[in-house]
Amino acid sequence: MSRRGFALVPVLALVVATAGCVDTNQAEARGGVLIENCGTSIRVEHPPARAVAADQETTEILLALGLRDRIAGTALQIGPVAPEFRADYERLRLLNPKNLTAEQLRAANPDFVASAVTSDFSRDGVGTRQELAELGVASYASAVDCPQFLPDTTPFDRLLVDYDNYGKIFGVADRAAELTRRQRKVIADAQSASAARRTQPRVVYLYSVYNDGLPYVAGNSGMPQDMSRILRAPNAFEDLGGDWAEVGWEEIAARNPSVIVLADLPDRGLRGDKAAQKIEILREHPVISQLTAVRENRFITVPGLELDPTVGSVNALREIKDGLQRLG
Repeated sequence: MSRRGFALVPVLALVVATAGCVDTNQAEARGGVLIENCGTSIRVEHPPARAVAADQETTEILLALGLRDRIAGTALQIGPVAPEFRADYERLRLLNPKNLTAEQLRAANPDFVASAVTSDFSRDGVGTRQELAELGVASYASAVDCPQFLPDTTPFDRLLVDYDNYGKIFGVADRAAELTRRQRKVIADAQSASAARRTQPRVVYLYSVYNDGLPYVAGNSGMPQDMSRILRAPNAFEDLGGDWAEVGWEEIAARNPSVIVLADLPDRGLRGDKAAQKIEILREHPVISQLTAVRENRFITVPGLELDPTVGSVNALREIKDGLQRLG
């Protein structure tokens, strides 16, 4: 990758860790903070002033921490922005409504870049973490996306690690602690409500139906699986590896869910993205339409973005909790 386009600001330095296993402790480094992130050591000499968030998930987390004025750009907006962030979001520079490119990142003259997924940091994405480090730009990938470095943790656990890390990186640890406190309360309330429920409904999380009409459902490693654990509502596809995967309609019929959680994705423009379109497809299918969950309208709709790891994931958890209570 060419160095041209970056101003080399000595705000952050990054050293790629070569060890196969790292812990999650953050230590005060000489002259700043040292954080271990997905196998990479990040030394923050000064809080970033020109951060780029590579996706909507990361952007909303930074906005929740009150960092609007330190965001130099955002990308990959996949759904409606949460009302509490809308005014701030509209003031940000949208570098690309889809996936951010290395050239667009360079043009933003960043001192820090963060993403919800490790795959962004590749030659086909914004550049490898080593390449960015050589340009004086530190990078951060969501801890949710690299569970191998945080064994025995859940997706929600790792999301809270992100808040803590961002708090240290940007020098807003108190805000991060408050955000964590509020979200832990939502999780605890959901656990209490589920413990009082007599039934354990079997749930399918239907993300979309856009690829040749096949359903895209939650597997056993993403936020929906963790929501099912918290809510004592088993994920019907908990034996399916990965966060999300394409399955056949006959597989959904065979598992006969008692509740279907629908991801609403109104901004992508593909049939099967909007929740209402999903319901139409379910009712039109000769086999799926006969499932009790479909015949009795046992649907719970949540914003699709909130089924991915973001600051709004607790809102989806709360909506599903309330929906399960309503449906009985």
